[in-house]
Amino acid sequence: MDRLSQILKRFNLHADVFFSGNLCSLSDFDEPQGKRGHIHILKSGALTLIDHKGKKRAVGQPSVLFFPTGIKHRIVPDPVKGADLVCATIEYEDVTANPIAQALPEFLKFQLSRYPDLKKTAKWLFAEAFDSKCGRMPMIDRLCDIFIIQVLREVLNSNEVSQGMLAGLSHPQLASVITQIHAQPEYPWSLETMAELAFMSRSKFADLFRDIVGETPGEYLTDWRMSVAQNALLKGDTVSVVAEKVGYENGSALARAFRKKVGVSPKVWQQTHLTA
Repeated sequence: MDRLSQILKRFNLHADVFFSGNLCSLSDFDEPQGKRGHIHILKSGALTLIDHKGKKRAVGQPSVLFFPTGIKHRIVPDPVKGADLVCATIEYEDVTANPIAQALPEFLKFQLSRYPDLKKTAKWLFAEAFDSKCGRMPMIDRLCDIFIIQVLREVLNSNEVSQGMLAGLSHPQLASVITQIHAQPEYPWSLETMAELAFMSRSKFADLFRDIVGETPGEYLTDWRMSVAQNALLKGDTVSVVAEKVGYENGSALARAFRKKVGVSPKVWQQTHLTA
């Protein structure tokens, strides 16, 4: 399985379109708990984007404006033209346990004219969003899901991220190692095994991994296992079952690692999040 499919298979995210049309007045977007992201796709018109730090960006070409973790922002449409937009929330089961959300920058912008694949899907999305055909809402939600996957492809292919998981997946020597870790978190990985996959010495591999990903291979492996564990706990799996899935000999061993990383036991974390 390829480097992106492996992550998307394990961690759910989907788009829920809540607006399509001509935006003619100021709109604020905020997710205080950071549980959802936002994506705005500009079809025509113009707008000014104001982020949570007060920075202003004028956007006058069809573009994608993507806030993966719901950072507060404001859209001010052009007072004459307005702004024809499709806006959606990006829903995660739990944003703090979703490595995709955590690996992306706070904000990404893509001008559609520079990205043929995004432009092609956006054209189809706009055709559905600005029409009144039957089945319109589920159609645009699913098209927006496809659009998100294409945005993630562009992030990987265009080196938009300089450090972290996605930077590692973009690196020719590290991508295969990280993809294998993602596919088999239960495997008894060692630094030597990882280095062999990268066709590097252990020291050179460790240094490169830390420079590109921002943490040691061992730390990354633990983080990935905890993310997979959290995802499985959200699905209702028992601690002992989860331990087997992520490479710990029993529930107690997982609980020690989980508590050290997350701050609470997996059982408490599961009960809190399933109740919420």
